Amino acid sequence: MANSNRGNFGSKIGLILATAGGAVGLGNVWRFPYMTGENGGAAFILVYFGCILLLGIPCMISEFIIGRRGEANTARAYTKMANGTPWKYIGYMGVITGYLISGYYGVVSGWCLQYIYASVMGQLKGDSAYIANYFSEFSADPIRPVFWTLVILLLTYFIIIRGVKDGIEKASKIMMPTLFILLLIIVVASCSLPGAWEGVEFLFKPDFSKCTGDVFLSAMGQAFYSMSLAMGCICTYASYFSKDTNLAKSALQISVVDSLVAILAGLMIFPAAFSVGVSPDSGAKLIFITLPNVFNQAFGSIPALEFVVSILFYLLLSLAALTSLMSLIEVSTSFIHEEYNIGRKKSASIVTVSCCIIGAICSLSLGAAGDTLVFGGKSLFDWFDFVTGQILLPLGGFLTCLFVGCYVPKKVLQEEFTNHGTLKGRLFPVYFFLIRFICPICILLIFLNQLGII
Repeated sequence: MANSNRGNFGSKIGLILATAGGAVGLGNVWRFPYMTGENGGAAFILVYFGCILLLGIPCMISEFIIGRRGEANTARAYTKMANGTPWKYIGYMGVITGYLISGYYGVVSGWCLQYIYASVMGQLKGDSAYIANYFSEFSADPIRPVFWTLVILLLTYFIIIRGVKDGIEKASKIMMPTLFILLLIIVVASCSLPGAWEGVEFLFKPDFSKCTGDVFLSAMGQAFYSMSLAMGCICTYASYFSKDTNLAKSALQISVVDSLVAILAGLMIFPAAFSVGVSPDSGAKLIFITLPNVFNQAFGSIPALEFVVSILFYLLLSLAALTSLMSLIEVSTSFIHEEYNIGRKKSASIVTVSCCIIGAICSLSLGAAGDTLVFGGKSLFDWFDFVTGQILLPLGGFLTCLFVGCYVPKKVLQEEFTNHGTLKGRLFPVYFFLIRFICPICILLIFLNQLGII
């Protein structure tokens, strides 16, 4: 039986912005641009859009169905639909995955706050060697990364304890429009640079000769991770949806917002990078090492503009990180709150304190305690990233597809898809075919690719 006292989103726009905020994170602003750079630009983007349609949206709809039908935290929602079968453990896996990600994701999110501070204090001025050394010294510092990890997790805590409508929804209504405004400001500044058009062409002029099997696999992986699937976030937020929410339409709208942020991030980064002759395939170091150098070179002739752009960029990153952390922390908070009948504030406190500990240990593993927190050649931070990103997420997504496509009665799926017959649901056969046959294969390929098998 549903808990009538559970929170719900108060408006359609709040629902979209909050759920999109959960999906939009560093994966859009950080991972998408460097993945695009490494895989040939526009051709990758087109393949990525195809993967969003064939993989991302059907998987998101499936999590929507489970969450709204269950009207409970992710673990209980799956349990209700599993009817006493082992399928229920997929929900517990989602809660665990979201919790583990929260800890180490807080570390990277804290880096963004440090870079806001560094930009304000003028600490990011110097040649490329200085910038690279700055990041190495900071990430290995035993105090500063831990401090900023605690700060951003506490910020998340103060939002979460206010509840769904007054906390998550209100914060999302402020942060998501702000994120878009910041994006647009930096895009305009970046595209105004000499030689910037080459970067625009890189994004929008496809070279299909680059479309190898690796590009397809990379695009599928990015589509899956970009929409925050299999972390419990989407399912948990869906439990706060009203019964008249059009799930398919909402999934489409959220995927459009998610993809738009990713494209704008590309327009923000690549015109500036091409303007100063920086390679678009700079990899994961793009955000914290390459871009400060790009800003120095691109806007160095106008110091005030360089100062403002740098601050706005890392503020943008921090907002993207914070919206994702809100959804991640909410997964574990709602689980403890509902499963153990503990108040929301106390539940959020338990999750936040434990994530602070995980984050601190992960951060220390990158430097100060590297000798004792390195196993099999990987730091504890890297192990968290590997286990969650390359094992738990694709495995959870794969099992969810099998659960929804092969176990949950088709009638139940159709009822939720059509809001019990109040919507036409013409695309339901397409959705059902994709989630039963196409999505599991796609996620299995992602999984095997991540493990280096294919």
